[in-house]
Amino acid sequence: MGVAGGEAPAVAPQRPAQQLSRYESQKRRDWNTFLQYLRNHRPPLTLARCSGAHVIEFLRYLDQFGKTKVHAAGCAYYGQPAPPGPCPCPLRQAWGSLDALIGRLRAAYEESGGTPESNPFAARAVRIYLREVRDSQAKARGIPYEKKKRKRAQQAAAESSTSSSAAAGGSGSGSGRAAAAAVAASAAQAGGSSAAPSTT
Repeated sequence: MGVAGGEAPAVAPQRPAQQLSRYESQKRRDWNTFLQYLRNHRPPLTLARCSGAHVIEFLRYLDQFGKTKVHAAGCAYYGQPAPPGPCPCPLRQAWGSLDALIGRLRAAYEESGGTPESNPFAARAVRIYLREVRDSQAKARGIPYEKKKRKRAQQAAAESSTSSSAAAGGSGSGSGRAAAAAVAASAAQAGGSSAAPSTT
C-alpha cells in the first residue's frame, strides 16, 4: 500500500510532459519511420551517409501507402478535379502531404544534432522533386495548388482585417476569436495540410 501510494505522485507529473502537440507527435512518428526505412534499406544506410537521393527514394517508397488518385495522361479523367466515376489509375501520396512531411523531417534532423548544411531533407534535389510532384499532380488532378494557396492567404488577410476593425469598434471578443480560428485553420491548410490535396 505504501509503495503504491508513493508511486502515484511520481506518475502524475510525467503525463503532461509526455503530451506532445499534434505536430510534435507527427514529427516524432515521421522521424522514427524514416530511421526504420534506413535500417531496412539494402544495403543498410546510416543517417550520416543519407543524401537527398535517399530522401527521394523514401518519398517514392511512401507512394504505395498513398490515398490520392493521380490520373495517368491517358486516363479519360486526366485533369478533372472531380471525376464522375472510378478508374484504374494508381493511388499516390498527395503533394501537400509530402511537402509537410519533408518540413517535419527537416526540423527533426536538425533537432537530432544534424547541421543545416548537411540536412538531406533540405537538398536541392528534394525541392526539385517536390516541385515536379506538385506540378504533375496539379495537371493530372486539375488542382492549381498555387492559386488555392494564394486565395486562402488573401481570404485570411481579409478576415483578419475585418475582425481588427470590428474589435476597434467595440464589437466584443467573439468576432476576434472567430477570426483567429479562421486564420489558424487557413494557416494550417496553407502549411501543407493534406486535406485539400487528398480528396478525390
